[in-house]
Order: sequence, then structure tokens, then C-alpha cells
Amino acid sequence: MTQAITSREHPAVPPDNPGGPDLERIAASAAAVDGGLLSMTDFHHWFDERRKAIRMDVRRIPFAELQRWSFQPVTGNLVHDSGRFFAVEGLRARYDGPNPASWSQPIMNQPEVGFLGILVKEFDGVLHCLMQAKAEPGNAEGLQLSPTVQATRSNYTGVHEGSAVRYLEYFTDPGKGRALTDVLLSEHGDWFYRKRNRNMVVEAVGDVPEHEDYCWLTLGQVRRLLGIPDLVNMDTRTVLACLPVGPAGGPGDGAATALTASLSAQAPAAHTLPELLRWFNAIRARSEVTVEPVPLAAVDDWVRDADEIRHTSGRHFAIVAVSVEAGNREVTGWTQPLISPRGTGVVAFLAKRINGVLHVLAHAHPEPGYVDIVELGPTVQCVPDNHAHLPPERRPRFLDAVLAARPEQILYDAVQSEEGGRFYRALSRYMVVETDEDRAVPEDYRWMTVAQLVTLLQHSNYCNIQARSLIACLQSVW
Repeated sequence: MTQAITSREHPAVPPDNPGGPDLERIAASAAAVDGGLLSMTDFHHWFDERRKAIRMDVRRIPFAELQRWSFQPVTGNLVHDSGRFFAVEGLRARYDGPNPASWSQPIMNQPEVGFLGILVKEFDGVLHCLMQAKAEPGNAEGLQLSPTVQATRSNYTGVHEGSAVRYLEYFTDPGKGRALTDVLLSEHGDWFYRKRNRNMVVEAVGDVPEHEDYCWLTLGQVRRLLGIPDLVNMDTRTVLACLPVGPAGGPGDGAATALTASLSAQAPAAHTLPELLRWFNAIRARSEVTVEPVPLAAVDDWVRDADEIRHTSGRHFAIVAVSVEAGNREVTGWTQPLISPRGTGVVAFLAKRINGVLHVLAHAHPEPGYVDIVELGPTVQCVPDNHAHLPPERRPRFLDAVLAARPEQILYDAVQSEEGGRFYRALSRYMVVETDEDRAVPEDYRWMTVAQLVTLLQHSNYCNIQARSLIACLQSVW
């Protein structure tokens, strides 16, 4: 797509005060919805064109039809013959707290650190993000708006024997771009074992070649698109959440004013950041969760047949296999395993105005695949169908309050997908629900401002990927 542009170069070295000028430019881009290189109408026209042009055919296959993947004879682990990409292995976990529990499960082990990167550049005085129209085999609706770069180490080192990853050099060569944010962050701790990606936003130095599968959008336009179900992919959401935030003028209603205040590091908060860190580190220090990798053949209550690996109860998730044919990827055809969840998830923040500032209720949430076992997650993070057989007192806390929310309480509500490169049609209902009730807050929950969460996001292993997605989605309503 050819776009008439004018640009202003910026130095390849960080400014003396990176939080100052960059924060102002990010805020200006976030406020620009109608003044970008493309109008929103132009974007949808371009995206519809790419949807017709980008072909990806995906079909479920039995494990016997997997190519270059096989089950190891002793461990039963499902591995690629290159020894790279990822493996499906087993994991055993034990919780020794007040309600002790132990279980084992399949889990994906992908020790590589991948790149999730958005390239930005100033046009006509406004920062724009270079976004990609990309299909993944597990996507429910096919095409999504993805980051500029979304690649594992196996991809960009050529293990897949395909073409090079486009625009990767801007994220690997410091001379071609200046990082606005760069942090290693976890992926789903229930499905990945210690998997992390390098989340980056890099400002390009020099000209950026055009490609028909990419377009330049302002930050405000990308955030606006987060209101559309299953359009902006998970990797885009996690990268956007890492950008620093600050106060900016928005709509004048009470909820928007409270959210604008929540984006300010200077706004009064229920707890100071040092108080929150002390609380969170204390929970981590006394964590009573232990995990141990085990062979896939050793997991209990899971069975394997010709088409999937599943739990005997029919709940949780399954491991399935797919065959993929794609017309515009680095590799045009392949087979692979995917995780297929059983049911649609609910990922939700309860929100509350405290002294006029919107706070969200974060949960110090343990998952067996995290490096540090516990990370900050949303108030609710579950698949309700997995808990339907339980009595009310054993269902996830606050789930019923979120599902019973009245329309006027809901600040954000859209079904979004999880990462389609490893998960098959994994959908969750992302919600932000405002409450004015004085609820008792359990010890592993705390009220926090959005600015406090984003501050923690500048460091590894604090906020999980569901919380990051919700942070990005919440900012879309401003």
C-alpha cells in the first residue's frame, strides 16, 4: 500500500530524559484517531483487501500425519526432529497451602526467547506504529492485526528453512532503531513452561521499506481497534501494554476522568509502589507451589488417542495436530501440535474509583509455568466450564460478580483470542467491570492504578499476559 508521508528523524541515542519527550509523543499519538496517515475507513478497506489476499488453510489431522514431529519412545514427549521450536512434555505441580492440591499435565516447553516488536516512526509530527496483517493457524477468524515482528528464535535463525523475517533488523541492530521499551515478559503460565518473549517498541532510524501486508497506524487508532472482538492479536496487546502512560485529555464523563487519573504516576493511589512491592515479594517468598518437569508419558489422568491428548474429565484443554497451508508466510506449508482449550475463558478486572482515581483489583496469581511461580494477574482468570461442577464456595473468586455485572458497570467487554501460533481457537471474554461495593479483599489481591501496573511492566516477571492484555484493552476506552 503506497502512502504519501513526511517524516522527521530522531537521534539513534536515548534522550537525557526518556520519560519526558517520549511520553508526550506517545500521548499525542494515543490521542490521534482521525489525523493519521490512514483514516479508520481506509484501514478497514485495506484490512478487507488483505483478508482476501492472505490465504491460510488449516485442518485438524491425526498425530500420525504430523511431519517432522513424533512421540519419543521412552518419555512420550512430542518433539520436532530438529530439536528446536518447542516440545510437548509433562509437568507435575503441588500446592501445600490451606487447600492442598497436586496435579500433572502436558505443557509446552519452548526455552527460546522470541521477538514481539512494534516499529514506530514519526509522520507529520505524530508517532505511527507499523502493524502487520497476519494469519496464524490457531486463529478463530483467520487474519489479525499483529506487531511488526512476531518471531521465535527458531524462525529468525532459519530452522524452519523459510524466508527471512521482515523488519527484524530494526530490533536486532541498535543502529537502525532506538528502543522506547524493551522487556522480557512471560507467556501463559498454565500452558508454557518458563516461556518468555522480548517485548519491544523501537523507533526507526532512516527510511522504512513498504510492504503490502503492513500499514502505519497511530497508537490511538490501534487502541480504537481493540474494541472490535478478535481483531487485534494477543502479541500486539502485550507490546502495547508496555508503553509508558501519562495523563491526557479524554471524554468528560466520570469513568473516563477516573481512568485518565489512573494513567498518571502522580495520581493518589490506595497503596504506594513500595508498599505494593513489599506485599508482592512477601507472597512470592512464602509461595508453597512446587513444580517438576516429568515425561509426558508420566502425567496422570491424561490419555492419548489418534487425534488428541486430553484429560479424562473432558475439561481443561487438549493437545491436537493441524496441517497448515499459507500463501504469504516464511514457510508455505507445515504441520504442528497446538493446545486446544475446552471452552471460552473469562479474563476480567474489577475496577473501583478510590479518591476519584480508577483502580483495578490485581491478583497475585500462581501458575506452574512461570519463572517465579507468581505474577500479577487480573481479578478473574479462568474458563468457567472447568469449574461448573464445583460448589459456589470453590468457584474462582469474584467470577460470579463479574458475570452478573449490569451493563452500566461494564467499561470494556469483548471476546479476544490468545496466541494463534500455539493455541487452537483459544478465546476469552475480556472485561473491565466497575464496582462501588466495599468488598473484602483477600490477602493475595490489591487495588492498583493502571500507571502502577505499567511501571511494573518495565521489569520482567511482574505482570502476566492476561493482565497486560487487559491493560491495553482498558486504555482503548479512553
